[in-house]
Amino acid sequence: MIRIGSRGSQLALWQANHIADALRGLGHEVSIEVIRTTGDRMQNIAFASVGAKGMFTREIEEALQANTIDLAVHSLKDLPTELGEPFTLAAIPQRADPRDVLVSERYASFDALPAGAVVGTSSLRRQAQLRARRLDLEYVEFRGNVDTRLAKLTQGKADAIILAAAGLDRLQKTGVIRERFAPEVLCPAPGQGALAIECRAGDESIHAALLPLEDSDTRHAITAERQCLAALGGGCLVPIGAYCHRTGDEWSLRAVVASPDGRQMICAERTHTNPERLGEELAQQLLDQGAGAILGLGEKRA
Repeated sequence: MIRIGSRGSQLALWQANHIADALRGLGHEVSIEVIRTTGDRMQNIAFASVGAKGMFTREIEEALQANTIDLAVHSLKDLPTELGEPFTLAAIPQRADPRDVLVSERYASFDALPAGAVVGTSSLRRQAQLRARRLDLEYVEFRGNVDTRLAKLTQGKADAIILAAAGLDRLQKTGVIRERFAPEVLCPAPGQGALAIECRAGDESIHAALLPLEDSDTRHAITAERQCLAALGGGCLVPIGAYCHRTGDEWSLRAVVASPDGRQMICAERTHTNPERLGEELAQQLLDQGAGAILGLGEKRA
């Protein structure tokens, strides 16, 4: 029996069941254990006020270490760039749509929002990049699972909200999407749209079971994005976007560093055959263009 640890939200359970079904298709018996995390218990507190590192993973990793579960399924963007020594990222399945989307009941696109419209999102990365495009809008903290956020929108607490495309696609709620932002307009979070399957580093039987679920292209793209984030010293509290994709025999990486107020934003793009070097070199390019000052500003505000 392979025991999967998962958060209890609708999306987290979809993700866990998706991996469970894949493993069952390979002949394994699978169960799912629901684990409540710090992030789940603090739904009404802004990330920036408490620090978000490990908020959605700590208790699950504790269960892994205690051997009460065998693997964990995460949204990859929730994982710190460095895992603890007992753990490993055993498999990364094929990535879903990495883009961000606009959801609104009244307006067809971001550009159609009138001055003063309220946009809800819990992500500083999204707020910063959108502020850089439109300072005439009001951006408010919007937390909770997908259904909670959609309900807040229906209740009129915002004119539009920004969500990850992958979550709505997986939950088959695409009818509410008004616009999918191109990465050049709103650069996604590193790892957005991808799932991460984490297990104990020395558990060879679980590693072998997960091997068929690995997608090498997604692994390469995610490696470049996370390497860039790590080299910049960033995390959930600093508005950094990074998106990598294959272009022939090379990998193309775009990254954005923005100040929380959106008044400063630096973008850069680079290609390379080696994803780790690509992430490191693009991070250095951003720093050479002045990203260090913005990152310092973001740390002080956090």
